[in-house]
Amino acid sequence: MTIDLTRRTLLQLAGATSLAMAAAAAARAEGTAQGGGPTYASRTPMRVGMVTLRVKNLDKVADYYRDVIGLTVMERSAATAKLGTSGITLLVLEARPDAAIEPRNAAGLYHTAFLMPTRKDLARWLVHAASHRVPLSGFADHLVSESVYLDDPEGNGIEVYADRDPSQWQWSEGSVKMATDELNIPDLLSLTNTRVADYAKAPDGMRIGHMHLRVGDLAQAESFYHGTIGLDPTRRRNGAAFLSSGRYHHHLGMNVWQSQGAGQRDDSTTGLAWFSLLMAKPELLAAQEERLRRGGAKVTSLADGVEAIDPWGTRVRLLRV
Repeated sequence: MTIDLTRRTLLQLAGATSLAMAAAAAARAEGTAQGGGPTYASRTPMRVGMVTLRVKNLDKVADYYRDVIGLTVMERSAATAKLGTSGITLLVLEARPDAAIEPRNAAGLYHTAFLMPTRKDLARWLVHAASHRVPLSGFADHLVSESVYLDDPEGNGIEVYADRDPSQWQWSEGSVKMATDELNIPDLLSLTNTRVADYAKAPDGMRIGHMHLRVGDLAQAESFYHGTIGLDPTRRRNGAAFLSSGRYHHHLGMNVWQSQGAGQRDDSTTGLAWFSLLMAKPELLAAQEERLRRGGAKVTSLADGVEAIDPWGTRVRLLRV
């Protein structure tokens, strides 16, 4: 498979006839690290840990994350499946066979973003996706990162991406420069052999780099995730806001593109059940719990941390590493 053929294949899988169209699709989805150690996103005081989804067809969705993303199935029963890499759980699926699919105009999950440890890993995964004819919803260069977008069998959004080196991120007055430009597919694929799909499983260093949520009101969301949870704003644009810990470009994205005015989520539907933010230091967790209680958030104590609920009913767990 040549690079040109792979590029055409990827465009076809993204339902696009040009890179510009694919970038435009990626703009609707969210408007290079070196070495195999923890990426910048995982070295900050707070970082994303894992995600739990409610799904109708447990086997079908678990197989998708195993076969397409490359996660290892660590535990599996009739009720749940735990998937991850290098012994670390990244995704838990809860079987809800009678649940209705959560509508896209409801608050909830926009996408879960799987961060590759290196740009070459992203290239290898892209060849894997093309060789297996995985439908894609877009791909783009965000300046701070390079991204590919897709959806799981029940419509839960996914981003697979690799960061550029943080020295290349451009900051101005606390805001990081991001864009949705055309992804240079030939340059990306030059890092790997496009004739051989050698992506057998997710690399050990892959983690969830960020979460992107649909919310009903951006100001209210910022008040909770910045004012109460304590993530710092890094960018705001066109109905979306981005926040992070430790000057990462974003650990959390939020938008109202489809969900402006959304009310409380319906827990009987599919979609995001909860996600976790890991605290690098015990004293940080204690401070965060106090901050949550002072802010009037509904807080539940857990064995390894606390759980809070955002204004639309999405649960966020603040946990010790």
